[in-house]
Amino acid sequence: MRITDRKYLDTYIQSIGKEIPGLIKNYDFSENKGGFDYLTKSSAVYSSNIEGNSVDLNSFMNYELSKDKFKAGKEIEEIENLIEAYTFAQTNKLSEQNLLTCHKIFSKTFLISSKRGKYRIEPVGVFGKEGLAYMAVEPEFVVQEMKTFFNDVEELITSNLNEIEVIYFASLIHLRFAHIHPFRDGNGRAARLLEKWFITEKLGRDFWKIPSEEYYKNNQARYYETINLGVNYYELNYDKCLGFLDMLPNCLR
Repeated sequence: MRITDRKYLDTYIQSIGKEIPGLIKNYDFSENKGGFDYLTKSSAVYSSNIEGNSVDLNSFMNYELSKDKFKAGKEIEEIENLIEAYTFAQTNKLSEQNLLTCHKIFSKTFLISSKRGKYRIEPVGVFGKEGLAYMAVEPEFVVQEMKTFFNDVEELITSNLNEIEVIYFASLIHLRFAHIHPFRDGNGRAARLLEKWFITEKLGRDFWKIPSEEYYKNNQARYYETINLGVNYYELNYDKCLGFLDMLPNCLR
């Protein structure tokens, strides 16, 4: 499936898409929910939590208030690196090279230098409690898959899309990237960053504030359930993708 595919758009509009303009109109983009920097930190904390980081938002913000009294551990550094990557994205255009730069920034604590900011050259699977849950595309095909992916991203960025279409394609970008799984590690963080990055390219800087990472963390079981569309890259059934696509708009409620 290509991320430019409109196959499921009409069904999406009928299920939740028709609500999106109203959800955006009524969403509070003011600073009442916290300043821009605070919300960026929140995004990084929740995205890290999804990947098993145990430092919650309250603990991280208290660390920020008393840095001189505490030594940052690996988990704190992991969040700080992801904040740095979000900050880079907020001041740079969405592109393949800039995504690779973000990955190089945020993967410092969990990948060796030769793997950071580079596509994988080894097979990668996703494992759950019962063993292998998903096998990603073979490493020799990753570069071409990502070339096609970013050609499609560029096409979407330069296209005239309405709010419903922007949110629809943002979710597809997230989903498709997760299925390609182009990095040795850090794919989930990158997919969630990409989703929001695309939305802000189309709808404006304020959309960095939406709590998509928090929503995915608070609904983590459903997040993993709906992102799982097959046991391997070649048996993905995108006819079941609407469960995942429905999640992003709900973060605006």
